[in-house]
Amino acid sequence: MLTEIAQIVLFAGWHMVDFRLSEEQVMIRDMAREFCDEEIIPHAEEWDKSGTYPLDAISKAHELGLLNVTIPEKYGGAGMSTVDEMIICEEMSRGDPGFGTASYHTMLASFPVLTGGTEEQKEKYLARVCSGKLAAYCVTEPDAGSDVQSLKTEAVRDGDEYILNGSKAWISGAGYADWFFVLAYTDKKAGYGGLSGFIVDADSIGVELGKKEDNMGQRCSDTRGVNFTDVRVPVSNLVGGVENGGWMNAMKAFDHSRPAVAAAAVGNARGAMEEAWSYAKERKTFGKPISKHQSISFILADMATKIEAARLLTLSAANALDLGERATLKAAHAKRFAADICMEVTTDAVQVLGGYGYSEEYPVARRMRGAKIYQIFEGTSQIQRLIISREMEGSY
Repeated sequence: MLTEIAQIVLFAGWHMVDFRLSEEQVMIRDMAREFCDEEIIPHAEEWDKSGTYPLDAISKAHELGLLNVTIPEKYGGAGMSTVDEMIICEEMSRGDPGFGTASYHTMLASFPVLTGGTEEQKEKYLARVCSGKLAAYCVTEPDAGSDVQSLKTEAVRDGDEYILNGSKAWISGAGYADWFFVLAYTDKKAGYGGLSGFIVDADSIGVELGKKEDNMGQRCSDTRGVNFTDVRVPVSNLVGGVENGGWMNAMKAFDHSRPAVAAAAVGNARGAMEEAWSYAKERKTFGKPISKHQSISFILADMATKIEAARLLTLSAANALDLGERATLKAAHAKRFAADICMEVTTDAVQVLGGYGYSEEYPVARRMRGAKIYQIFEGTSQIQRLIISREMEGSY
């Protein structure tokens, strides 16, 4: 009977799930891990305190081939898989959550071009990214976050150009971007269907950067507003070359970016767990390391389980994308769960360290502050639950 089942499985083309990394992926992981140990962790505290954007470290990561890795080779990229990218994202944020965000915002801005841009746009702007230029994703506005339909930014056609007016808020990496992906209305009466995506060069007349935000965490990521006043954008920079397709394209891009946020959350949580373990094995009470006390060992065990589960959800979403499948549900699962457990794990890491964990002299405080934003950007945890419920509704 078992032999017959095995034959059916083989005939159907099914195979056992293999959770092991390939030799190439192990090499990628080890390279990213070494980079974090040498170039991120020693500087993370200072970047956070001073709010310094880690441009030099980002440039080094780019030179090593650790950034924007899923851009196809024909545009100058490495053409790596989404799973490969998740492995790298986890390591980057294990180094520091702020660096993880600062080093990834360019890929976030590139996704709408990659998923919906014209061939000319891909050849021009993705090539810039692959040469080391940075980009930023401009969707959120002062009065429009999760409710994208409330956007006020508009683009009006004027001959061979669009005139763009509006203000964007909470834009990561805006101060260092070479170009922006901007979501704006071309037909307000159509609601979501009237949104279009534009590529806007950062040096365009009428583009003005706002003040750098003094955030609670991830302070090195250079978050600020961007104002667009009568900015003239060539028609050739309308993403996809067709009006009113911006909403659906942005949603497709989120399917790619949300697993990356999940991987970053896993990395930050893992970094916090490693620091908690290190402290717990050294700190002694009642004649033994606190890691030997059940109350502490259970906390550490729960951290490990949560991280492992979040990683598997993340890799599942990434694998679906690599197979060409629609990954909206899996991306929402991964992003929601990883963001929430990251907040839990970093909070528990502070608890393990006790009073020392509450001190900024220890990195778990920085990791806890940096964890909160994962539950907010790229769609809040509540929005992810809404997506999950809607995606699953037809299955029951």
